[in-house]
Amino acid sequence: MSAKDIYHAAVKSALIKDNWTISSNPYLIQCEDIDLAADIADARPIAAEREGQKIVVEIECFVGRALMLDFHQAVGRYKLYQMLLEKTAPEYELYLAIDDIIYENFFRRDGIDFLARSNQIKFFAVNIDEGAIVQWIS
Repeated sequence: MSAKDIYHAAVKSALIKDNWTISSNPYLIQCEDIDLAADIADARPIAAEREGQKIVVEIECFVGRALMLDFHQAVGRYKLYQMLLEKTAPEYELYLAIDDIIYENFFRRDGIDFLARSNQIKFFAVNIDEGAIVQWIS
């Protein structure tokens, strides 16, 4: 099983353990002539609902050799999804799901924290081995 599949399964399991109902897996973001699920093959956002709250989750693995490049791409994808969701499904909030180790070792760096906050990125950290959400950050 690829790393992307392992992360996807762990995030889905973590959301279910946190009492979310998976409503779309994957969630297709379509707007006019844009179809992100077809254009970005490795991006498989999930839609979930809990007590009236609806979220779309973009899972980022950060398995590349260059974490800054992975971060740059994640921010770009997040902002793109955010703009399209505002137009097509404003009832959904967008969250980025990341590994708790990446959160501790990369996202908590002052510069990365500044960039994530400046871009108003909402995310949560998942313990991939346990398939459990360890922290929500927004």
